[in-house]
Amino acid sequence: MKLTPLEFEKPLVELEKKIEAIKIEYKEHLAEAGPELAALEAKLREERARIYSNLTPWQRVQIVRHSARPYTYDYLKLLATDFMEMNGDRCFGNDRALVGGFAKIGDERVMIIGHQKGHDTKQNIRHNFGLAHPEGYRKALRLMRLADKFGLPIVCFIDTPGAYPGIASEERHIAEAIAVNLREMFTLNVPIVAVVLGEGGSGGALGIGVADRVLIMENAYYSVISPEGCAAILWKDQSHAPKAAAALKMTSPDLLALKLVDEIIPEPAGGAHHSWETAAEAVKKSVLNQIAELKKLDAFELKEKRYEKFRAFGEWSETTV
Repeated sequence: MKLTPLEFEKPLVELEKKIEAIKIEYKEHLAEAGPELAALEAKLREERARIYSNLTPWQRVQIVRHSARPYTYDYLKLLATDFMEMNGDRCFGNDRALVGGFAKIGDERVMIIGHQKGHDTKQNIRHNFGLAHPEGYRKALRLMRLADKFGLPIVCFIDTPGAYPGIASEERHIAEAIAVNLREMFTLNVPIVAVVLGEGGSGGALGIGVADRVLIMENAYYSVISPEGCAAILWKDQSHAPKAAAALKMTSPDLLALKLVDEIIPEPAGGAHHSWETAAEAVKKSVLNQIAELKKLDAFELKEKRYEKFRAFGEWSETTV
């Protein structure tokens, strides 16, 4: 898939074009261009390191919204085997924005559930841009209960700007569906590992995010609202989204510092879309490590620690005047 550069990546593109032009020009006598080529390649490495080591929150948001970034199906092909997809909520229908089924990661049999977006317009329409309806969350809960019945760890891949906010969702009780998931996930007796692959927006993300371990990709975000939504409320103007992204403390380093996530999974330079295989391998390693640790706990300990984890969110101090 051809990668479209983001705005802040354009200096890198210019350097890459210069390097490619020199290689074409001196194709037969590449040694003659050795010093110039080496200088440009060194400058490219230096510029790449400078840009990707100083990303702003808004730049990270742009990276996770890149259309070439891998989504749940892509990760399943790279890190899982024997995937058997399961459809329908046994109540209304099947939601393609939330997918899931039995699979194996390494030697570990698991239930995988995740949001699915599309790499082009046709796929995005099919998967509703990763915006799940109530039946998506009810399907997810059905699969979680099935995993609980068979004693299988649950792996949740979070990547959505939020639950679908349309009339159809409200008519079928989206808030109730998410609320039930929040309640029921606390009662499951098996290990739950959630990975924020890209966007982790609002209740749409939390609907499959009540986990024993919450991991996050290096450039992903996890937030109560999207930057654009926050800007529209606070500044009445979505153009303030970069300012909102910084204020929300939604990036992986901020979330780890606030103890809202348990681990940051490193990404290839420039984001997961630059090397799906490298990103998938990192996710696989982290997920298996976390499952191995969680399996040392019995069901009672798992549920107690899961409850304590979420009850501990948020800190405050009291002062007297």
